[in-house]
Amino acid sequence: MCDELTADDNDRFLSRRDFGAVTGAVGLAMMLPAPANARTIAGRDVVIETPDGHCDAYFVAPSGVRSPAVLVWPDIMGLRPAFRKMADRLAQSGYAVLTVNQFYRSTKAPFLAAGESFDQPAVRERIGPWREELTPAATTRDAAAFLTWIDKQREVDPRRGIGSTGYCMGGPMTFRTAAANPTRVRAIGAFHPAGLVTDTPDSPHLLVPRMRAAALVAIAANDDARSPNDKTALRSAFASAKRPAEIEVYAGTMHGWCPPDSRVYNRAEAERAWARQLATLQRL
Repeated sequence: MCDELTADDNDRFLSRRDFGAVTGAVGLAMMLPAPANARTIAGRDVVIETPDGHCDAYFVAPSGVRSPAVLVWPDIMGLRPAFRKMADRLAQSGYAVLTVNQFYRSTKAPFLAAGESFDQPAVRERIGPWREELTPAATTRDAAAFLTWIDKQREVDPRRGIGSTGYCMGGPMTFRTAAANPTRVRAIGAFHPAGLVTDTPDSPHLLVPRMRAAALVAIAANDDARSPNDKTALRSAFASAKRPAEIEVYAGTMHGWCPPDSRVYNRAEAERAWARQLATLQRL
C-alpha cells in the first residue's frame, strides 16, 4: 500500500512474467480507447489558489456544454501523462475533470523522470517528505478550494453533483472530500486505495456517516491478502450509514493496477473498474 512492501510484491509479481512483454503492454495501454460516442473535449493547464499556496492542475471538459464535474486525486506518482489521458477519456464520457498535483506544496508536476517509479528506493525517499505535508486537515482545505474553483468554471453545471475519484493515496482523499462537502459530492471512487481503514481516530472509514455520496471501492488482490478485514470494515461502515457502496476485491490484481503507465497495469480489470466508475458517476 504505497510502501516498500508494495514494491516488493510488485517485483515478485513481475519476476514471474516476461518484463519485456510487460513494458510493451504498458506502452500500448497508454493509448486508452475512446468511449463510444466520445464527446469533443478541450483541456488546459490551470493554477488554483488554496489556503496553502498555488496548485498546478489539469482541467478538461466537453466542448460547448455544461457538465457534471469530477475531482481526481492521483496516486503517489502524481499528476503525469497517464492521468492526463485518463482525464481526457473521462471528459469524453461527459464530465468536466480536474486532476490535481496534490504535492503542490513541495513540487510542480510532473516530478518523475523517464523510467522512475515509486518502486525505486530513491524515489520513495524523495516523495516521503512531500507526503508528510498532506495531513487530513491539509487535504480537507485543498478539497474545499478545488470544489470552489470547479463550481466557477463555465464548463461545469453547478446544479449537478460533483464526483471525486482517487488512486492509491488518493483513495482516502476522496473520502475526506466527500465527508467535508456532503452537499456537493454525490459519488466517489477509490481504486487500489491505501489506508482507508486504520486504527486512528481520523481513519477515513469513520467519515462515512458524514457523507451523502455513493461509493465504489476497487481493492487490489494483494492489498486484500495483507489486510483482509478492511473490506469488511468498509462494508459495515457504509451499511450502518445507509449509504450505497460497491466494495470489491479485483481478482489477480496488484496494488497500482489501474493507471496505464503502471508496471502492474491489468488492462482487463482496469477496464472493468473504469466501467464501474462510469456507472457510479451516473448518480451526479
